[in-house]
Amino acid sequence: MSRSVLFDTETTGFEPLTGDRVIEIAAIELINDLPTEKQFYALLDPERDIPSDSTRVHGITNAHVEGKPKFADVADQMLEFFGDSPLVAHNAPFDFAFISAELERIGRKKLDKALMIDTLVLAKQRFPGMPNSLDALCRRFEIDLSARTTHNALLDCKLLAEVYVELTGGRQRGLVLETEQGLAFAQYDAPETRTPRLVVVSEEQLAAHAEFIGKLKEPVWLKE
Repeated sequence: MSRSVLFDTETTGFEPLTGDRVIEIAAIELINDLPTEKQFYALLDPERDIPSDSTRVHGITNAHVEGKPKFADVADQMLEFFGDSPLVAHNAPFDFAFISAELERIGRKKLDKALMIDTLVLAKQRFPGMPNSLDALCRRFEIDLSARTTHNALLDCKLLAEVYVELTGGRQRGLVLETEQGLAFAQYDAPETRTPRLVVVSEEQLAAHAEFIGKLKEPVWLKE
């Protein structure tokens, strides 16, 4: 059983090294690449104003984060949830850079890039030259996007989890597992316990079969 964590962030902008901050973190536990019920979520006070351009993207305003915890208040809980598991994100270098910058501000180690799994890279490998945004991938895999009116870290995580299942062949793996289980159970179904079924062929079916064979060149059914 393998555990990984899929996560997403919303931020005040695009540059963590010049003052932009994380304002929302969401993470979902995956077991064998499939989501479980366990998740982590935090809406944060970024300790600075949220630009209106950023609000237009994710819908989070200064009023929404007033009185919310700061990153330092949730860092331990987040790191405990992450553990040593691989960390999955869409355009993962962006999210890694922001979380690492926040960790450095409070004297903690950066996220280990060796744990990074970037679903954008996976998508580009599978669909080279095609749009591979989260929206585009959801449409390609026929995943419902109706609730995604703005970027929202937790909703994006849930959508990305569905995308990740498709990108990694998770559903197919599930089908294979079910097939293997069926075969395993079949081993206990001894031949002597089965009741033969008599198949009765009607005159009409025999006539139709004969007519079909008559249209074939040298049919094997007529060879001795």
